Amino acid sequence: MLNEQLLNPRSIAIIGASNNISKPGGKIVKNLLDNNFKGKLYPVNPKESDIQGIPCFSELDELPEVDLAILAIPAKFCLSTVENLCKNNNTKAFVIISAGFGELNEEGKKLEKKIAEIVKVYEACLIGPNCIGVMTPKHASVFTTPIPELTPEGCDFISGSGATAVFIIESGIAKGLRFANVFSVGNSVQTGVEDILAYLDENYIEGISPKVKLLYIENIENPDKLLHHSISLIRKGCKIAAIKAGSSNAGSRAASSHTGALTSSDGAVEALFRKAGIVRCYGREELTTVACVFMCKELKGRKLAIITHAGGPGVMLTDALENGGLKIPQIEDSKEKQALKEKLFSGSSVENPIDFLATGTAEQLGEIINACEKDFNVDGMAVIFGSPGLSPISDVYSLLNDKMKQGKKPIFPILPSIINVKDDVSEFLSKGNVNFPDEVLLGRALTKVMNTPPPSQNEIKIDGIDIKKVKEIIGNAGNGYQAPQIIHALLDAAGIPRVKELVAKTETEAVLAAMNIGFPVVMKVVGPIHKTDVGGVILNVRNVNQVRKEFHHLDGIDGAEGVLLAQMASGTELFLGANYENKFGHIVLCGMGGIYVEVLKDVASGLAPLTYDEALSMIKSLKSYKILKGYRKQPGVNIKKFADILVRLSGLLRFATEIKEMDMNPLLGNEKEILVVDARVRIEKPPSQPSPKG
Repeated sequence: MLNEQLLNPRSIAIIGASNNISKPGGKIVKNLLDNNFKGKLYPVNPKESDIQGIPCFSELDELPEVDLAILAIPAKFCLSTVENLCKNNNTKAFVIISAGFGELNEEGKKLEKKIAEIVKVYEACLIGPNCIGVMTPKHASVFTTPIPELTPEGCDFISGSGATAVFIIESGIAKGLRFANVFSVGNSVQTGVEDILAYLDENYIEGISPKVKLLYIENIENPDKLLHHSISLIRKGCKIAAIKAGSSNAGSRAASSHTGALTSSDGAVEALFRKAGIVRCYGREELTTVACVFMCKELKGRKLAIITHAGGPGVMLTDALENGGLKIPQIEDSKEKQALKEKLFSGSSVENPIDFLATGTAEQLGEIINACEKDFNVDGMAVIFGSPGLSPISDVYSLLNDKMKQGKKPIFPILPSIINVKDDVSEFLSKGNVNFPDEVLLGRALTKVMNTPPPSQNEIKIDGIDIKKVKEIIGNAGNGYQAPQIIHALLDAAGIPRVKELVAKTETEAVLAAMNIGFPVVMKVVGPIHKTDVGGVILNVRNVNQVRKEFHHLDGIDGAEGVLLAQMASGTELFLGANYENKFGHIVLCGMGGIYVEVLKDVASGLAPLTYDEALSMIKSLKSYKILKGYRKQPGVNIKKFADILVRLSGLLRFATEIKEMDMNPLLGNEKEILVVDARVRIEKPPSQPSPKG
């Protein structure tokens, strides 16, 4: 938990303070002094009489009451120090810089746990251990540099890694990004990323609290908490971007189904961020570029004008934007377009990109921006203006600053000459602006922001889902992969359409089943996991004699437990799946079937339960979406029905947490209907819910 003593302390004790500023205890004192901490500083070091000009205390017993204590001492001394300060000095906030705790070994974990217990008893706040510290507009309690400009107009930044926090801050400062509060949580023994985000949400004040939140996360301990407070903040008008490190497929387990193989911890993170409305980033430069996009006026449409005096960057930006789904529309012929062209030098282009040549002036740039603001059908502008180093271009940047503040449409400044006109760029940034030195990074960041869906409404679709029946089916089922009858019953209870199927144990039952369903039929072996690998699927069986023959073939496959007969369906192959991830719940996947899921892995993930809008957003995010809609006179599938089935699946799972893996592969869809052709379900019940004995 955060408190006022951490955020706005009247006094700070630095335990392990030093005159050597190459040591953490020395650099913390220097940073506090250099950044004008207004309260009382109490350095503690038994070997010194003063620290950097401040009287030094040799023992904790000499200290008065202290709001915040920063510990830069060996780990083994931290427990007694915290207990002493809590008990005798009414200290309510601690930042433990020291390493050597849970990140090192089990003994370290036990030690930090004991410290957390002491802090809890005294209702104090603890950041760390093993962190770089905390920065707020009131104090810079870190042992690192640089110290960014700390202002409420900046962004809040929470990091699970101290070193990474420093690198992200450096990346942001170079672009003009400003910061409000920086929290490095280290081992997060009491206070983690989710806890700080919760505090920022619960104490949010409109017009005062920062609107932009950046997260660097290494472990998500409480997905529900992160989800809840992210959604709450975004609905209050905030914007959140995050990196989640350590989610590669190398960490995923082997699994017997497509869903299990495709769903890793990374898929869970992707689903969580999508549901929360968090813009997911994968590197420092991307994160700070997205943050700078947040700091500009909001782009409310997808049509952008590119204004440039250099053709190459304009082309690269066009590619990056259009590859991400934004539009660079041609400027329609009009008297306004002609009037603008007459104000530019000969050879300038008033198409889009609008190229006003290397000799273009500040006055001409102003005319172009005015036309884009008032006359042309665009939603925003990207302005590319650098310098070969021949002369200052402060007049251009000054005009750009004015136009960015005066106009209603967002302007994204791309000022690539960070060496040639370094002073001019610095002056531009000093006025509260940001800069995008790389046009392609901007293009990718802007499209990522525009393509991130809004937070979920968190509705649960239960219309048409027989919850009582679902629970009854699960209750009577055993653990492991389920028989077709149970799978059929679950699908029917959820209102998920499927092909007509019957299981036969004998040749006679197979013939009767085929006649009941109607020819042609599909015949599949029941039992083996991957049916096609063992020749266990026979298509287009058209008569009784063929049923008899194929029954004996399939029944003779090793591991066969029967033969399933199903109606022949036609259409595009689709895929749906779900996997239960600890802490996160069910991750639901959708995509096209066949090679698209097996080889290309073109799937989208969502966190159950899904709303209809979430399901539709998942489908539209697929690379194969154009095929699903219908492509080059080829029929598509019923997208609304596909989204509805996706929602129904997520609703089913909401009331069946015992389902750990579920595959529907394939479904066959056309413009009229979508039917589940094959499905696998694996159930695992907790020990307190034993399976029925067979």
